Amino acid sequence: MPELPEVEVTRLSFANRIAGARILAVRMGKPLRWPLFSAPGHSPHDFVGKTVIEVRRRGKYLLLDMSEGMLLVHLGMSGRLVFSGSVLPPAGAHDHFDLQTTQGTLRLHDPRRFGAVVYAESQDAPMSQKLLGNLGVEPFGDAFTTDYFYKNIHQRKSPIKQVLLSGQPVVGVGNIYASEALFHAALRPQTLASRISRARADKLHAAILRVLQNALDLGGSTLRDFANAHGEDGHFQLQAAVYDRAGLPCHVCQAPIRTIRQGQRSTFYCASCQRP
Repeated sequence: MPELPEVEVTRLSFANRIAGARILAVRMGKPLRWPLFSAPGHSPHDFVGKTVIEVRRRGKYLLLDMSEGMLLVHLGMSGRLVFSGSVLPPAGAHDHFDLQTTQGTLRLHDPRRFGAVVYAESQDAPMSQKLLGNLGVEPFGDAFTTDYFYKNIHQRKSPIKQVLLSGQPVVGVGNIYASEALFHAALRPQTLASRISRARADKLHAAILRVLQNALDLGGSTLRDFANAHGEDGHFQLQAAVYDRAGLPCHVCQAPIRTIRQGQRSTFYCASCQRP
């Protein structure tokens, strides 16, 4: 699943190119996870003539602000966006949404159809709040302080890996980057969040920021089919310390990397470097 770095990399790869574009047409393919319009009385034709003002991100959602209303886009498990100023090939079976504009076409390709494109009148509208209202703070925002992070996780009795995946203390730290941040913080993923000391919480806070920034700098992670809107792969996976390295030697101590299942997700860690 694309995580925060992949979503932000995607945003950066087309946001400036589509800003100011006037919408010419909308093509819908097979239904996605949620309908484009949550209330009756609207149609894709309503987009024609509107202008794309800017593209923002909230958690793993891309927010396309228009002259009237907004689109909330989620890439789901396997989705990716393509933006081209030239004519795209005819839509295939897995191309579920085309936004044709005066500056190019934005296409959502999603083989598993867990993605979503949803229209809302504003970010305060009920549909927006349903999707965004319970998200934690942004990792690179001013609200993600060491004090906030420690107080938040200290109230939780679940394993710290599961707490990070919940998106409550901070958004966007998905399976890949949670495993990596916990390794760099020398913290065992099974450790209960409520038992983590202030010093170790501060170390994990710094590791989260460092890992996410490194992933952004490297264009995200391409494990299967992720690519940005230019079609470029990410390269973070090439320097991962533990993720997807089960049985391989730890880069630090040479002990074999272990894997366990937590919440139906694979967790990777080094039992020697990471302590409970």
